[in-house]
This record gives sequence, structure tokens and C-alpha cells, in this order.
Amino acid sequence: MAFFLLCISSLLLIFLTTCIFQPLIDARRRLPPGPRRLPVIGNLHNIGRKKNNPPHRAFAALADRYGPLVSIRLGGVRAVVASSSAAAMEVLHRCNGELAGRGSVDAWHARGHHAHSIIALPPRRKWRAMRKLCAEEVFAPRRLAAAELRAAREDEARELARAVSDEVAAAIGGSLPAATVAVACAVFPRVAGVLCRSVFSEELDAATARKLGEVVREAVVVAGTPNLSDFFPAIAAADVLGVRRRMEKLVGWTYGVIDRQIELRRRRRAASEPRKNDLLDATLDMEGEVQGEGWVMNRDAMRGMFMDLLVAGSGSTTSTIEWAMAELLQNPGCMEKVQEELKRVLGARTHVAESDISHLPYLQAVVKETLRLHPTVPIGLNKAEATVEIQGYRIPKGTTVYVNIWDICRRAKAWEDDPEKFLPERFAGRDVGFLGTNFELIPFGAGRRICLGLPLAERMLHLMLASLLHGFEWTLPDGQVGVDMGEKFGLVLSMATPLRAVAKAKQI
Repeated sequence: MAFFLLCISSLLLIFLTTCIFQPLIDARRRLPPGPRRLPVIGNLHNIGRKKNNPPHRAFAALADRYGPLVSIRLGGVRAVVASSSAAAMEVLHRCNGELAGRGSVDAWHARGHHAHSIIALPPRRKWRAMRKLCAEEVFAPRRLAAAELRAAREDEARELARAVSDEVAAAIGGSLPAATVAVACAVFPRVAGVLCRSVFSEELDAATARKLGEVVREAVVVAGTPNLSDFFPAIAAADVLGVRRRMEKLVGWTYGVIDRQIELRRRRRAASEPRKNDLLDATLDMEGEVQGEGWVMNRDAMRGMFMDLLVAGSGSTTSTIEWAMAELLQNPGCMEKVQEELKRVLGARTHVAESDISHLPYLQAVVKETLRLHPTVPIGLNKAEATVEIQGYRIPKGTTVYVNIWDICRRAKAWEDDPEKFLPERFAGRDVGFLGTNFELIPFGAGRRICLGLPLAERMLHLMLASLLHGFEWTLPDGQVGVDMGEKFGLVLSMATPLRAVAKAKQI
């Protein structure tokens, strides 16, 4: 009994000492302010205290109390959260060289994916080489402007409109006036089609595209799920919550799709068929060569690079289009304005071309406002590779630095006019873009870690959304009042309840 009381007394002493002296210690070390920490768990209770309170909202609540830079400890991980455009500029621009590391996410270790992932790799030579290769072969202006790839994007947009038309025709054939469309399910195969044609010069068959959609929807959630292994690295090998095991199945299936593309191209090259001169050809040309830092372009490197492009690219673009449709359905006045603009610019034409986008400023404003309220990646994840000073505070080497993009896009002074309201008009006459230079609107991040696929995503977002809006009248299903705007947190911020909307063909 005496030993038991001694243990309890010691634990209480440790708890009281931590609560009393930790703020003084932090102040002396010039760390940003933050909530008091508990022994062992640190501030995990501050993040997961409320039900249905995902990390980006929990971080925003801490910023409301402690300011734009907040110091926290998540289990065994020291972290700082940046929640203002000024703080984000310091992290992603001024100190970007020192803060471009990548915080550890155990799910990315599934099947060794982290060792070949552009998303997960630290900013070393391998990361730079893989990123440069993708930029030159897929996302460079000359590649995006190529007639063949531009035609592929426009063709996939037409296929999206055709798929919705087929659903409408089937509904009419069944004596229904219109079709109820699962928006994400309709959009995803076309977005994936653009990416596969850009990377592999091949289309996926319908069954594979459908299964890939299911895998991507789960993978972006699993990859961003708060995980004990991330907060307590010492027990990561045990995979207590089974997150890595779940991810291994998803990674394995996606690798299988990629392997088939690699083998198909190898057979064609062996048969002396004409080159495609795409990313897959470029990587096969490099296969077996020792690159900088001793890494070799092999099948594992190809798998990691291609999976990042397919999963992150298709998941984020599909999710943003779904959010845009949800916001427009919630705001019929905005829906009417964007459809009137499309009718005025396109006239009697039934399909949208990329060249039309520059003449559709309200559509562009709709996309910007959607990304402001529902940024592609809600939280940026960086790591300090050296000790730096930000806004007078010291950020020690090894600290995980979270940039709460979701909060910044809503909190910035530029959006003081009803920041929670969907209001595309706020961009009228305002030269604000999402290319990483305006830190009040950074849905794709900024600096060295800015989304690699942004140039292609920008084209797809406008083209696919315009194709949905131009040919159809959209309403909510009968009896449904409003849209469930609940969020599902993950690597990509998606809708908790997939959007279903009623489409009716309109006369153009």
C-alpha cells in the first residue's frame, strides 16, 4: 500500500510540476505560446477533445486563444502550428529552405512507399530529381500546351458530360424527368483518365477506374488519419491502430495497376513500337542508372512516383469539383450567374474548350472561392531541418510545423467580408491567385513543397466544372433541404456525405 501511495504521489508531483513550470520553460526557450501539456500525451487531449472536431478545426480553436503561432506537443512529437498568412509566409517562403522537411506519417511507410514518394521524401537529391522529372514530362507549360494532351483533357470533359447525359436519358427512359447523379463517381473516372493519359498515354478500363476511385477515396482518408504511431514513434512498429495495414492493401492494389502499365510499355518497346515520349518512357529510359545519392530508378521508384500522381492528383481534383457543386447548389444565385456566363461565352456550342476558360471570370471566381473555403489539403506538414526564428519565436530543429491552410484561407484579413460565406464576387477586380504567391489563398501550399500537379489541376478544375454546369440544370433531390457540408478529414479534405444532385438536360 505504501508503495502504491508513493507511485500516486510521484505521478501527481510530475503532473503539477509540468503544469506549473512548463510555460516558464517554454518562455525561456522562446517557444511560441500554447496550451498546458499533460504528461505522456502532451496536447493530444486538445486536438481530440470534441467529437467531430477534425485537426484543422481544433488547431483553429487554439489559434483563436493563443495567436497565429502555437506551440504544442502531440505525444512524443514537438510541433508548432502556423495559422495566419503572415506566419505562413515566414514558414513557406522566408524560412522555406530550413522548413521544407516532411514530418513523419506512418501510413506512408506501407510497402516502403515513403522511400519513393514525392510527397513523403525529404528535400534531398532524390526528391528534387523525381520532382523535376515529373515537372518536365507532365506539368511543364510546353507539355500542357501540346495539342495531343490538350485534346485529351477536352475529350475527358466531353466524356463527363456524355456520362451525365446517359444517366439523364436512362432516367427519362424509365419515366423519370431527371437523373440523380453521384457527382464524385461521375467526375473521378474522367480526372483519372486525364492523369493516366498524361503519364502513361493510356486509358484505364471502366472497371479499373471504378475500383481506383474506391481505393483513392479510402487512401486519402487513411493517409491523413491521426495515428498513435505518428505521435509515439517508439511504438510505430506495432501499428496499434492498424492504419499501416489498411494502407498496405490500398498501396498494393494501386501498385498492381502501375505494374501492368509498366509491363505493357516494356512489351511495346521490345516490339519496336513508336515511343510515346511520356513520363513512363522517360523513367524506363533511366531504369537501372545510378542517380545522385546512390539511388537507382527502378520499379519501386516508378511505383512511388506514379502512385503519388494518380492518388493525390485524382483525389484532390475530384473532391474540389464536388465541393464546388455543393456550394453552387447551396447558393442558387451563384449557380445562375455562372451558367449565364457559360451560355454567353459558348453560345450554341455544347462543349467547353480550354481556350474558353480565360473568358469566364465568374467561373474562375467560383473555383477560387471553393478552394478558399475547402482547400485541397487542409493542413500542410513540414519539419524543421535547422533551428529558425519566426515572428520572434524560436523553432528548434526537428520540430514538426503544421500550416493550417484551412484556417488561413478563412482567417486572412482579406476575407473579413463574411469569411464563412460562399461569395465568388469577393474576387471581382482582385488579382489574387492560388499559385502560392498570395498567402491568404494557398490551397495547394507554397514554396518548395507547393503541389507539383497544380498547373494541370488548374486546367482540369475549370474544364470539368464548366462541362457539368453548361449542359445541365442542377437541383437537390426532392425533399432534401440544403446539402450536408460535413467534412471527412484526410490527406484531402472531402465531403463526409458524398454529394448526389439531380441533373436535367437543358436547351443550349
